[in-house]
Amino acid sequence: MRAGSLTGPDDLGRRFLAGLRPGRDGWLTAGVTAVLVAVALGASALLLALTGASPSASLSAIWTGSLANTTGWKTTLLNAAPLLLVAVGACICASAGAFNIGQEGQVLIGGLFGAWVGLRLALPGPMLVVVVMAAAAVGGGLWAALSALMYRFRGVNVVVSTLLMTFLAIQLVTFAVSTPWLQESAQGSSGIADAQSNPLPAGALLADFGQYPSLQLNAGLFIALIAAVGVAIVLGRSRWGFRVRMVGLNPVTAKHTGIRVSALGGFTLALSGAFAGLAGGLLLASPVSPNRLQAGISDNVGWDGLLVALVARNRPLIAIPVAFGFAVLRAGGDFLSATGVPPVLVDIVKALLVLAFVAPPILVSLFRKRRGTKPSTPTPLPVVPTEMKVAV
Repeated sequence: MRAGSLTGPDDLGRRFLAGLRPGRDGWLTAGVTAVLVAVALGASALLLALTGASPSASLSAIWTGSLANTTGWKTTLLNAAPLLLVAVGACICASAGAFNIGQEGQVLIGGLFGAWVGLRLALPGPMLVVVVMAAAAVGGGLWAALSALMYRFRGVNVVVSTLLMTFLAIQLVTFAVSTPWLQESAQGSSGIADAQSNPLPAGALLADFGQYPSLQLNAGLFIALIAAVGVAIVLGRSRWGFRVRMVGLNPVTAKHTGIRVSALGGFTLALSGAFAGLAGGLLLASPVSPNRLQAGISDNVGWDGLLVALVARNRPLIAIPVAFGFAVLRAGGDFLSATGVPPVLVDIVKALLVLAFVAPPILVSLFRKRRGTKPSTPTPLPVVPTEMKVAV
């Protein structure tokens, strides 16, 4: 028996407006989040006090290193761009039901591909930086695609394979910068080469837009913002995005509608790696960085970008302010460690804040299950193309 379209426009409008109202669960989640954030901040202050540091002085140091002046703002924005790119990629594959936790390795491989292309090709003007960025994205995408292939042909768990591929990426980059393949040419009278690549040529660096006002910006920030907005529109408004979300919500139903679930899931995983690789390209080609491939070039950007996506609950637009917040912690944390506070405390603060933002929906769900009640707010239907039909 054939049915008509899944729902009419009036019903879609009512369900959409109903989804905008927070309801009991929404208010309860917001309240639990506020309480947990306060607890996380209190626990962070207590840890600082126990280690002999002043919580107020530490907060002042974070402010000074991240937002108090143009130097701090520059550092914060430079940290925000690659974090946002990694988070956007994580949002894509999470929407399809895949969980990629190998972004740290994909950032490294992106930097490796970008450095190889930038040092090997002699292209004029801005063409070189475009090729470097494209190569970085391809490198990260191919590295993530290997995990998709392992799952497709050998049944290897994606979470396990993406994690273990990170350690392989670290060894591969270390090997590349320690051998003539990409090692820096011998410098100085000693003739000893360092474990890093030669600097990229000027044509391979991202454009610097000068001071606005007295604030140094480069193209990396605009690339990340455009990527976040573009992915949000594609996932929320396009037919392809609808298919991705359908696969993530119910792969069995998606398969019955004719969607190639395995192919689409593997493609989103590779796309997530491409965004992480592009973040590696930003780290390599930023006009204020050393512009050399080094084994530590990723500097935990992959891990922190994944946390940004978790806190943003896999929503690319929400990832923009969250990435900025994590960038403040990274920039301020570097300044704080210079004052004698152990850097590990900054990581603990980030972990506590992540738990404070991620845990509330889980706690509310457990609370509802224990009481045997259903969520108060119905899940809004996604916008369905009118030509899609279902067969019953």
